[in-house]
Amino acid sequence: MPGLFDNMLFVWLVLLIVFIVVELATMGLTTIWFAGGALLAAVSAVLHAPLVVQVALFLVVSILLLCFTRPIAIKYFNKDRIKTNVESMVGRQAIVISEVDNLEGIGQVTVGGQEWTARSVDDNQKIAVGTVVLVRAISGVKLIVAPRQM
Repeated sequence: MPGLFDNMLFVWLVLLIVFIVVELATMGLTTIWFAGGALLAAVSAVLHAPLVVQVALFLVVSILLLCFTRPIAIKYFNKDRIKTNVESMVGRQAIVISEVDNLEGIGQVTVGGQEWTARSVDDNQKIAVGTVVLVRAISGVKLIVAPRQM
């Protein structure tokens, strides 16, 4: 069926262009994988593969590219990304300047010269003034801390 061949090749090429244009516009690393699937489907259309094979190739290749190469690409493209102030706090050391007691809802630490409200990772643990702690997480505007292990 030459008519179907021409139509499907056109469809795959249009999809390929649309996916690439959307990717260039958003730079979100989401549609580029479908562009790869559309390219392989277009090649299969040129080789007169049945429509079922073309669609299967499009879906399988797109999903495989998305699942296996996207995490690597995101890691590679985001390696120079600068963390925000809050994101950069996790893993840093802090000094307790006001006793941390979750039951009383009190506690403050200083990190890099900035004072932060703090809570302990363990609700039953009080952390004394002067203790060096590690920032484990952030909850709202509070740092979640734990005493540093020697």
